[in-house]
Amino acid sequence: LSIGYAACHWCHVMAHESFEDAATAAFMNEHFINIKVDREERPDLDAIYMTAVQAMTGQGGWPMTVCLTPDAVPFFGGTYFPPTDRHGMPGFPRVLRSLADAYRERRGDVEATTRRVRDLYAHAADPAHTTGPLTAATLDRAWSTIAERYDARHGGFEGAPKFPQTMSLDIALRRWRRTGDAPALAIAHHSFTSMARGGIYDQLGGGLHRYAVDDIWLVPHFEKMLYDNALLARLGLHLWQATDDALARRTAEETIDWAAREMFSPEGGFYSSLDADSEGHEGKFYVWSEQEFDQLTGADASLMKAYWGVTSGGNFEGSNILFVAGVDAPAETVARARAALLAARAKRVRPGRDEKVLAAWNGLMLRAVADAARILARADYAALAARNADFLFRHLVRDGRVMRTRTAGVTAIGGFLEDYAAVGLAAIAMYELTLDPLWLTRAREIAAAMNEWFWDESAHAFFDTARDAEPLITRPREVTDNAVPAGTSLAVELLLRLAEIDANAEFRRRADWVLDTLAEPMARLGPAFGHLLGAAELAVHGAVEVAIAGDVARDDTRALLAEVSHHYLPNLVLAAGGADAALLRERPMVNGHAAAYVCRNYACDAPVTEALALREQLARAGGSPAR
Repeated sequence: LSIGYAACHWCHVMAHESFEDAATAAFMNEHFINIKVDREERPDLDAIYMTAVQAMTGQGGWPMTVCLTPDAVPFFGGTYFPPTDRHGMPGFPRVLRSLADAYRERRGDVEATTRRVRDLYAHAADPAHTTGPLTAATLDRAWSTIAERYDARHGGFEGAPKFPQTMSLDIALRRWRRTGDAPALAIAHHSFTSMARGGIYDQLGGGLHRYAVDDIWLVPHFEKMLYDNALLARLGLHLWQATDDALARRTAEETIDWAAREMFSPEGGFYSSLDADSEGHEGKFYVWSEQEFDQLTGADASLMKAYWGVTSGGNFEGSNILFVAGVDAPAETVARARAALLAARAKRVRPGRDEKVLAAWNGLMLRAVADAARILARADYAALAARNADFLFRHLVRDGRVMRTRTAGVTAIGGFLEDYAAVGLAAIAMYELTLDPLWLTRAREIAAAMNEWFWDESAHAFFDTARDAEPLITRPREVTDNAVPAGTSLAVELLLRLAEIDANAEFRRRADWVLDTLAEPMARLGPAFGHLLGAAELAVHGAVEVAIAGDVARDDTRALLAEVSHHYLPNLVLAAGGADAALLRERPMVNGHAAAYVCRNYACDAPVTEALALREQLARAGGSPAR
């Protein structure tokens, strides 16, 4: 079993060196049944077998190389293997011969290993138990475990390699909004700014690369993933709301523009990723020689070289990765140089693009685009969000069930917990943007299906696979947030938001229970629960409920809605228009005027009809006592 993904450099290397080698392939076909899996299509298989590989070797990664018995239990695991013995690593042909011999001649050893592996999964379905209760003190402890890892010099967390960790930065920004903690705001702002000015961010075309190989955000691993950019764009929007920082807004807009330009399918879905390589070299599409840079930027070359850190020796294998080096340049000069460089770059061989469309990742990006359309009042983003939302509910939601993938016009694979929850949250974002009750209805339907198919009453927990999914050696249940939010984290947030809109006590009870079962792990390991901590804050400190009574087509209603969009309110729950929502009940217009009702912890301010009065109420709505 080989598990990898399209943007994985070493996955392609191993495929070319070994799987495409005639002699190696012949041996594989003679002695093994060979299965290749895209981890992004089947995160359940990836999670199951990565657990085994990490237990066997103490580490993991991709390509993941696993040897299984016929009943799919692993007895050997590793990652990349070279075609010949090299640098202390055995060559893949030698590994294959050893595995074939072991299975044929030493079956007892194989069975002993599989028994130990089965023990890894023995308690996967055990009932969840409370570790809480979840309190404000839990969140404080979790925050301390995040803050202690902060790199005060370069931003971000810890050293090389350095990943964006936007979910932890979101927690920092949330904490500042609620408590006024200035160091928390500094962590979020400094880290975001360092990334946006660094080589990890595509200074010409927008969009974030996967991670930096150094600790200063200069040299990236050049692939671009849809989910990273969805999370970054949304963080940038919130940072702009909080600080009015033009760089945060521009980065969010450029990232969405990149996704619309380079990642949007004719059907209306967002593609998954761009490779790091082109023409067999990592980063070749993105880097520049000094000579080429000079020729393209002309009279602006000297200033723009200082601005983007371009030198004769380069900063990456003799070429230059562009980064903002700290020298100011007029905006029109930067724009002129960027246009010239982009035009030249467009003629290069592009990195490969993984054109599968994943429901969960599209849900994350749709949420970012819909929020951007609402917050920035951009009609083009609203149109983009509408196209993507229509695509999702036309092609990836069928009879109330969410599907995982659509590739080349074919929808396949039943959705996982993260697919349901991410699409449900995106539907809420579409409701907040359009105020069309249809989107709220769709969010409720997806949440109901999510509860039906993924909640297990005996385990008192969500599983990642539906109860009618293909039986595997275990049913995965991942609760930590990794590069993308865990299905459980997204599910809890979806339940909490709908509970606020609809006064749904059952949704609230279930979400609270899940949070209580993870309270102590969250407190001890905050960085592993970035998205779940956001949901936990919503549960502990409550939502900022804003109900606006009035026809959404009227100017006075639109003025109140526009005022709401200006404010950074991470726990905002918004209802307006003609939706059948508990939040809107018994909240009428005032003397024929549209009226806004701002509520916290079951208490509401007096209704207001003027945007200025609403602004004052929302400005006070940042903090609250613990539950």
